[in-house]
Order: sequence, then structure tokens, then C-alpha cells
Amino acid sequence: MGMTQVFDENGVVVPVTVIKAGPCVVVQAKTKDSDGYEALQLGLVEFIRPSRVNKPRGGHFKKAEVPPCRVLKEFRSAGAEEAPKVGTQILVGQVFRANDKVDIWGTSKGKGFAGVIKRHHFGGGFGSHGSMFHRAPGSIGASAYPGRIFPGKLAAGHMGSERVTVQNLRVVRVEEQDNLLLVKGAVPGRNGGYVVIRKA
Repeated sequence: MGMTQVFDENGVVVPVTVIKAGPCVVVQAKTKDSDGYEALQLGLVEFIRPSRVNKPRGGHFKKAEVPPCRVLKEFRSAGAEEAPKVGTQILVGQVFRANDKVDIWGTSKGKGFAGVIKRHHFGGGFGSHGSMFHRAPGSIGASAYPGRIFPGKLAAGHMGSERVTVQNLRVVRVEEQDNLLLVKGAVPGRNGGYVVIRKA
């Protein structure tokens, strides 16, 4: 939802990201017998127009007797003593507590085409004394041998819009009545973007 700041019990300002974490609902429970592995498919309960749900996915939700969800994610449940049943709501207060450490991943903001200094933090050349080499990448390969550029060479190109994981963020507060999770620091992506949260 965005960033703000809160005060802890000692009066210290803590920058936090506010995440609307749910409610989520169990749409499908996969088992080793039917699917070859054990996992829970969770859907984020969020309004979506019926016209935006195609027939196969609509049948999937109808079978589970849950309202259509815009976002579906699978979480492995191997080793769980008692997995939730299909249709069970999972609330943020049931999973997370204050001072828990969590990993959060999402899609980073897209920056478009970027040069090597912005994209890969190259140092660049001299800025004065007649230098004509300021923000260029420099040498990228040899001449005769091997006579080509190796794959993976850092170069200019599309920056952002990729999966980014931030680890070991501390949960500052859990607002159970509004399904809000306040974590210290920043998380990947824009305001209104979707992220996945798991315990570190």
C-alpha cells in the first residue's frame, strides 16, 4: 500500500512498508497421490469483475466454492501436521507476529532502457581534461581471439521488471482487524503491486 513511519516503545522512528496481507483463501489442496507433491494453492480475496474470469478458471473457483481471486499462488506444505481444508480463510494474524523475520519477493519497478552506469554501477571515465569517455562501458572483449563477446557480459539494456527478493525484514506490527502487515524497510515493486511473504 505504501511506506510510512511509526514510533517504537522507545520513541525511535521506524520506516515501515504497509502491506495488505489478505485475507487469503485455500482454493486447492494438492496431494502426493493426485499431483505428485503436497502444496496449498492460495487466492487473495479481492474484487474482480466476473467478465474478467474465463470459463476454466471460473470452474476451478466454483469447484472450491470460493469467490473468484485475482492472484493465485502455490505454497509447498510438505511436513505440515494438519493442512487447512479447501475454502478455509487464512488471516495475517494467524501466520505472523510482531518481531518475526520474513522474506518478501515481488516484481521490481521497470526503469526502461538504461546504460551500464545506472544499470550495473560502472565507474565511468574522467569528466574533464579533454576526456571523451564519460559513461561508456569500455572494452568488452579481445580482438582476434576469441573473436566474440562472451555471454553474460554486463551491458546496457532493459532495467527492472524482474523478480527481487528481500530477506530478513522485521515485522514491526500486525493490524489484524484490517489484515495489515507493517514491515521495517522497503519491499520490491510499486505501490499497489503484489508481493509474496514467507517466514525467513
